[in-house]
Amino acid sequence: MLRKVRVRLPVGRPRTRPGAVAADKAYSSRGNRAYLRKRNIKAVIPEKKDQTANRKKKGARGGRPISHDADLYKERNTVERLINKLKAWRGIATRYDKAPESYLAGLHLRAAMIWIDDLLKVAD
Repeated sequence: MLRKVRVRLPVGRPRTRPGAVAADKAYSSRGNRAYLRKRNIKAVIPEKKDQTANRKKKGARGGRPISHDADLYKERNTVERLINKLKAWRGIATRYDKAPESYLAGLHLRAAMIWIDDLLKVAD
């Protein structure tokens, strides 16, 4: 999933390396963190309680505690709200389209609908 991320700035082509990735505890695996570290991307992912306990149990061999930017993590709710808007469309929420291309087309269509709706709200 992280390989598909594209970040678009107001001008220019999409970048393939965002400055930071905010995710919930489900994505705090060693593999995800290693991938982000290899690409010099800041991981804003809190550590799971069981991972913290295992690290502390190992003592000095457990490594340093994982830190994350709590203020940046709070901004993650913007993405969560967008996902909830996308899932308000039944076809996306229930994943009726089994083919990845059809599902992606549905996501694009729903995103366009949300964008147009937001434009109309601003125009009023």
